[in-house]
Amino acid sequence: MEKKINWIKIADSAAEIVWQTNQMSIIEVEGKKVTLVAHNQALFAIAHKCPHASGVMADGFIDGLGNVVCPLHRYKFSLENGRNTSGEGYYLKTYPVENNQNGVFIGFEANRFFNF
Repeated sequence: MEKKINWIKIADSAAEIVWQTNQMSIIEVEGKKVTLVAHNQALFAIAHKCPHASGVMADGFIDGLGNVVCPLHRYKFSLENGRNTSGEGYYLKTYPVENNQNGVFIGFEANRFFNF
């Protein structure tokens, strides 16, 4: 069974997103905080907090390999799939992002927690 994705527009273009100096931004979509990341000409959307100790991911940084690094304990996660790359076994939630002529959209799985 294919999962249904609800696409929510967050901006008319990536240029209107307010980025921190580390190229991350915290946004709120339908009451849910999400971290946006601009890296290598691509946009990524990840969980607001680290699954280990709830560090705010937007306060972290992107390492030389393109992993997002939690500011609290330096756990590293792939921007592509959220897998923990530093060996602790955690998983960071990721969301699909579409950036096209119609705007910037984040995809959320349709479920009982979100009424889109």
